[in-house]
Amino acid sequence: MKRLLLLLIGCILVQACKEEPKKAPTSETVAEASSTVEANEMKIIPISHATLILEWNDKTIYIDPVGGAEAFEGQKQADLILITDIHGDHFSVETLAALNTEKAKIILPQAVADKMPESFVPQIDVLDNGDSKERYGITIEAIPMYNLREEALKFHTKGRGNGYVLNMGNQRIYISGDTEDIPEMRSLQNIDKAFVCMNLPYTMTVESAADAVLEFQPKQVYPYHYRGKPDVSDVAKFKSLVNADDKGIEVVQLDWYPNDDF
Repeated sequence: MKRLLLLLIGCILVQACKEEPKKAPTSETVAEASSTVEANEMKIIPISHATLILEWNDKTIYIDPVGGAEAFEGQKQADLILITDIHGDHFSVETLAALNTEKAKIILPQAVADKMPESFVPQIDVLDNGDSKERYGITIEAIPMYNLREEALKFHTKGRGNGYVLNMGNQRIYISGDTEDIPEMRSLQNIDKAFVCMNLPYTMTVESAADAVLEFQPKQVYPYHYRGKPDVSDVAKFKSLVNADDKGIEVVQLDWYPNDDF
């Protein structure tokens, strides 16, 4: 009996040795899971009017940085800077000089590059309408931005400035820059987040902006650049027009004018 019991215990031990123990999660596997989650997350920081910051996958993107260093106090240092046009609400040499941009690549159209100081030249990538460039795992597409109304043609001529589509992980982000509801906007596809301008006399009406959004159907639209002279565009009306026709498009209102009482 004792012999039989010993034999039984031996068989159990042999079987246990054949089964591999379950591995505890290592720091590497935890980090891999975390990075997968973070790759799909994006932080949007409105600064003012046309100026914003996107944080994604440990990269920080400044878009049309103006307002001096004080406008960016407490923000992360830029890895990538996008500039859409030559006008002062989009392009400020003084702001670029005041910020710590030494590690940043700067994407801009030729008209802006022509106004940049020589010291920035090694950082610059010039994109014409239709061009694209990959930086830091982000593919940047330069999209036309221009006016259509006869009385506004002098503000933004076709080919001078860039809107941008940023391909970031599994998301496509559209930055309109100063434009009207041009065919190139209306034909955009698979846009997850769209930052769309709407102010007169420089860009387009609320109605035109809503009509264009309903055509290219982003998942989310962020009205920005909506203050004109002297009026402020009716963002509530924009949201109403969009959602009256398509409740699936989320209209997200951020505070683009924190220092003004509107």
